[in-house]
Amino acid sequence: MKISFHGAARTVTGSKHLVQLDNNEIILLDCGLFQGMGRDTDSLNAKFGFDAAKVDYVILSHAHIDHSGLLPKLVKEGFTGAIYCTPGTKALAEILLEDSAMIQRDDAKYGNKRRAKQGLPPIEPLYDIDDVNLTIPLFKAVEYNTPTKISDSVEVLFTDAGHIIGSAAVSLKIKNGENLESLTFSGDIGRYRDMILRSPSEFPHADYIIIESTYGDKLHDLIHTTPDDLLKWIESTCVEQKGNLIIPAFSVGRTQEILFELNQLSLEKRLPHIPIYVDSPLSMEATEVLKKFPKYFNKKIQKILEVDDDPFDFEGLRYIKSVEESKALNEDLHPKVIISASGMADAGRVKHHIKNNISNAKNTILLVGYCEPHSLGGRLMNGAKEVKIYSEQYDVVAKVGSIRSMSAHGDYEDLMQFLACQNPDLVKQVFVVHGEAEVQDHFAEKLRKKGFKEVHAPAMHESFDLK
Repeated sequence: MKISFHGAARTVTGSKHLVQLDNNEIILLDCGLFQGMGRDTDSLNAKFGFDAAKVDYVILSHAHIDHSGLLPKLVKEGFTGAIYCTPGTKALAEILLEDSAMIQRDDAKYGNKRRAKQGLPPIEPLYDIDDVNLTIPLFKAVEYNTPTKISDSVEVLFTDAGHIIGSAAVSLKIKNGENLESLTFSGDIGRYRDMILRSPSEFPHADYIIIESTYGDKLHDLIHTTPDDLLKWIESTCVEQKGNLIIPAFSVGRTQEILFELNQLSLEKRLPHIPIYVDSPLSMEATEVLKKFPKYFNKKIQKILEVDDDPFDFEGLRYIKSVEESKALNEDLHPKVIISASGMADAGRVKHHIKNNISNAKNTILLVGYCEPHSLGGRLMNGAKEVKIYSEQYDVVAKVGSIRSMSAHGDYEDLMQFLACQNPDLVKQVFVVHGEAEVQDHFAEKLRKKGFKEVHAPAMHESFDLK
């Protein structure tokens, strides 16, 4: 058996791990889009590093675009097999992939305008809505904790990863000749104290483990609560400075977390009477999907649902649908909160809001999740004094803040707790993925100190024979 790493290798995005069995069956774990990689992004997304038509099955850990976003391209290049995932992931992936296709179309259209001025030939989008429409029927939903045969040689089991609705760790039982081997891919691991979702579940013994490491060198701040942090920024920016608070937030997971916390403030009568806008049609759709899976919520939310039938809605919340409404927000001089995608601020409507608010000292850009260092959000988080937005330079005059405690990714203690169900002496190899290179190395060393003997941080396109 061989495993090759074609994404999230020495980086945090583009998750793709190819498992080839001795009988030549090929399984792809995730098929993610590279995001926020600067000038390298397009070239990384252009080629898989393997033949899409030869992949037999895809197993998808969760719906985030850096894990699912190249599935339509995989289909476009010849993949015809089944895509296994949980029902929650299937529901979210359908809306996320459609949105991604529109982004690919718009990005190509915008890029081609510039290319035409430079006398360059036009570029094609990575995929279009037709490719998405061919992809969706390939999804096969499997519930958590339900062992499912996907071939004579492979059985898959999904266990709750607690990251977003439907997110799962993927455990494979693989029959290689007379041998039975086990491999677990963590996907993205959530937090054991998440405000909305259940904690990550234990998973069966694994001979081989692929584990994410986004925050493999960090501990989240548990002293300050997120509602109080949000309130502080709303009061300082909107009430005291009479400015705008711009919050880049991923449409799935982070936006709903923010809305839940704002709802808590509203119920406690602590939320100032400031209009709060969610300027992302996708976020609105994702919130509706989330509401369809209350069984995935933790006990705290289940209890809240007994007295509040919608913990993601409150007085003063408004959703923005049309482009015209979005543009109108920039003409509105009243203080307000704008929550908009994407979370790394590299695409979507939030990029326009940052462009229109970054030059005013009254305003604040509040970063509430992980940002790849090369992304606009990452550059702002790292203290850039000027940034390029849509080919123009802007001085960073607005305040830039962050809430470090707000993350759907577990810190290194959460990651260690996730692995606590495993006996290090029985695990043959661990592969550390989905983290910045230095973080992967740091986390790999922690694993070695915990007794895991063979720990690797694979390079892009690196292969390993599993024996």
